[in-house]
Amino acid sequence: MKIIAGTAKGKKLIPVPGDSTRPMLGRVKATIFDILRPNLEKTQVLDLFAGTGSLGLEALSQGAKHCVFIDLNKNAYKTLQKNIKFSALDKKSEIRNTDAFSYLRNTKKTFDLIFLDPPYFGTLWIEALQKIAAKPELLSENAKVMCRVHPSEYEKLELVTLHEFRSKKMGNSYVMFFERK
Repeated sequence: MKIIAGTAKGKKLIPVPGDSTRPMLGRVKATIFDILRPNLEKTQVLDLFAGTGSLGLEALSQGAKHCVFIDLNKNAYKTLQKNIKFSALDKKSEIRNTDAFSYLRNTKKTFDLIFLDPPYFGTLWIEALQKIAAKPELLSENAKVMCRVHPSEYEKLELVTLHEFRSKKMGNSYVMFFERK
């Protein structure tokens, strides 16, 4: 697992010990960033359920201005600290060892891009998307939300302020992209 492009290209990321996180295949990440790349420059990013920080670090490496990384898991938090420092992207990073839903409820920040990559086989992704949609001030005017789930979990959601504009099944990942309505 490594950063695939940009200023930190080729930097290997340390995996989170144990089986609490699932690494993303490089081809899945490459496809996601092929879609997002035209709009990455100077974006404010939120990486929920960040794990290794792979998505947020990739965004920073490819031109994002700042990323807030959120993970409640202590092992993930420690791994994030190491990966951010090792990739030399610490000046553009903020890490929070907190619950994603608590953060969404309490933050006053606005984001241009939100990564949502929670543990598989649960409803965390639905709950997180509903919380994001219910708080439109979290999102800038042209904001995007990327969500990855297991293909068996996917269901079409009707969200009050978000519209699914693109989705793609890639191996054991189903990736959805949302934008403001």
